[in-house]
Amino acid sequence: MNAETTSELMNRLGQQAKAASALMARASAARKVAALRALAALLRANIEPLQIDNALDLERARAAGLSEPMVDRLKLTPKVIETCAEGCEQLAAMPDIIGEILGMKQQPSGIRVGQMRVPIGVFGMIFESRPNVTIEAASLSIKSGNACILRGGSEAIESNKALAKLVQQALEEAGLPANAVQLVPTTDREAVGQLITMPQYVDVIIPRGGKGLIERISRDAKVPVIKHLDGNCHTYVDDPCDIAMAVKVADNAKTQKYSPCNATESLLVARGVASEFLPKIGAIYAQKGVEMRCCPVSKAILSQVPGAQLKDATEQDWSEEYLAAIISVKVVAGVDEAIAHINRYSSGHTEAILTTDHRHAQQFLREVDSSSVMVNASTRFADGFEYGLGAEIGISTDKFHARGPVGVEGLTSLKYVVLGEGEVRG
Repeated sequence: MNAETTSELMNRLGQQAKAASALMARASAARKVAALRALAALLRANIEPLQIDNALDLERARAAGLSEPMVDRLKLTPKVIETCAEGCEQLAAMPDIIGEILGMKQQPSGIRVGQMRVPIGVFGMIFESRPNVTIEAASLSIKSGNACILRGGSEAIESNKALAKLVQQALEEAGLPANAVQLVPTTDREAVGQLITMPQYVDVIIPRGGKGLIERISRDAKVPVIKHLDGNCHTYVDDPCDIAMAVKVADNAKTQKYSPCNATESLLVARGVASEFLPKIGAIYAQKGVEMRCCPVSKAILSQVPGAQLKDATEQDWSEEYLAAIISVKVVAGVDEAIAHINRYSSGHTEAILTTDHRHAQQFLREVDSSSVMVNASTRFADGFEYGLGAEIGISTDKFHARGPVGVEGLTSLKYVVLGEGEVRG
């Protein structure tokens, strides 16, 4: 018998996912909860076997010369596995939103019109490195009544296969179709090209990874894509503000972790508070080794800070996502200039204003055109878990359908439902 080609494999996965999605859409809340709880129990019971499979990926990654931070992202430690299990239990405990009817209103004709929340159907997810994403995607798919096809990075293939096997076992234990969650078992890159061009089976694609991956998928997909390319996030320090709070938040927003997409990359400071605020935050950034790329006004103020690493900002710096210990700094006249700068240069991910002026806060919330807009809080909170979504499958900077962290609700759609008692149109 001939070996299955990549094209045949992807078609088979697509057909199986489509069939499973119909069963998942009508699955009871109790069965979905049972599957999530079974998955949590299986993860905890299989820590050692999972680590054996994970060790194969780690060994191969090191042999291939992957950097230690990249190897670190591949690790399935007992703590990572426990976090995955807890995430499944949190989703299980959340109310089931499938089938809920919103905004039912009586019309003059007598009919009542509302919208019902329903699963999207089948989503394809393409992600890099972290194998725990397999569990995040699978658990959200189960909770939202969808089917999914997952394509993880080749560097985590053994870990992903082992995790996907547990997911399918949990689905079967709960009386749900095992094919509701399928992992692409090949590292052949052609599989990605197939997955993103199967609109007959796949309703939406969710890429999660580096900019190159997301740009390629957005360019080549024949299926709608939920995505964000960059996380050029801004923190604006307003006049007036609580200087001590602004220092604390601006520090956390940049330095709590440099690599996430919700870390602040650009600091805007109102002219009225710049001479008081900048030396304080500059001293902290200098101590932590953060390089500051400055406008002329901010550079003049920050040059007084001992040990400050300062460079002149270029036009490119205002648009840059550094994902590193670098931040751009600009002094602006006030809230109007800050909003104009953000709407010009931001990637539409997350922006924060630090202010004690209620009107400025309200203006910022209304006028800043990003998927998350914050008042007096660190941009690092832009995350599905922190937003109480249970988990997230990614963050969307698109404006249609899902925007911001995408949880269960982002994996659903609304259809109109009409209830009548024999009404006919005149």
